[in-house]
Amino acid sequence: MWTSAMETPLEKALATLVCTFHKYSGKEGDKMTLSKGELKELVKNELGLGEKMKEGSIEKLMKSLDRNSDQEIDFKEYSVFLTTLCIAYNDFFRGDSK
Repeated sequence: MWTSAMETPLEKALATLVCTFHKYSGKEGDKMTLSKGELKELVKNELGLGEKMKEGSIEKLMKSLDRNSDQEIDFKEYSVFLTTLCIAYNDFFRGDSK
């Protein structure tokens, strides 16, 4: 993992997001993308909600993230997922019920 003596909390968070993607990408093909299986493993292992997701939910998630319909999630598509999660977390902690 990329580290620096002067690393800020936000820099650590960004490095973690990037490193987490690459921890799972490429196990089943292209090193720069996540397959459905890799996405499922990442969500299950790295997010608390992953344990609760059913196979159909992973399928829906994959379909919604895979903007170019290539059956893989590239880093840009993954970052959209993370942005959506950040917004949901922010809304939750603010107490929004949107």
